[in-house]
Amino acid sequence: MTALEDRIAMAESDDEITLDEMFERIEKMPAPEGYKVEIVEGTVFMSPQRDTHWEIIADIFEQLRTKYPRKRVKSDVRIDYPGHLNGFATDVTLVAEGAAKTEKGLWLHQDVEFVAEVISKGTAANDYGAKKTAYAKAEVPVYLIADPYQRRCHVFTHPKGDDYATEPRVDFGTDVDLTGTVVDLVLKTDEFPTD
Repeated sequence: MTALEDRIAMAESDDEITLDEMFERIEKMPAPEGYKVEIVEGTVFMSPQRDTHWEIIADIFEQLRTKYPRKRVKSDVRIDYPGHLNGFATDVTLVAEGAAKTEKGLWLHQDVEFVAEVISKGTAANDYGAKKTAYAKAEVPVYLIADPYQRRCHVFTHPKGDDYATEPRVDFGTDVDLTGTVVDLVLKTDEFPTD
């Protein structure tokens, strides 16, 4: 089957397609190197990773690694979330101690304790909208958005239904105090680059 035939088949079978089928088809298509692929509410998004984006991800990852073992800190790993066809490849994820993969080799959203997304212009609406809703529905205790365009972090805690009860905003350069959460860490932002 050619890539075009595969895309046509995907479009014709949207009513019945599963996340697994969508990801299998995506894996057959050549994605450009350095692009992140995820599915948000049934739509496939491919976004390039810029230096600013990567530096913030690396900084958050490294800070989490001072407290947590490597096996608990993930980046760009598919995790399926509540809602219609949500298979996210989160920038940084912390899974619970003792979390295990399913038979399909996937992590469960029920084991996610912390998610960090770094805003890209093309996918910002997902991070502030559909993904935030899905994380709240999944009861992810802490969702952090690092926004280099606003030069601030948004920290969403206390999920309630399809939203979060609290959203403190912290400017880059100021510490993000997560000690009162399951993360139990102060996240430094003074080296986060801006766009």
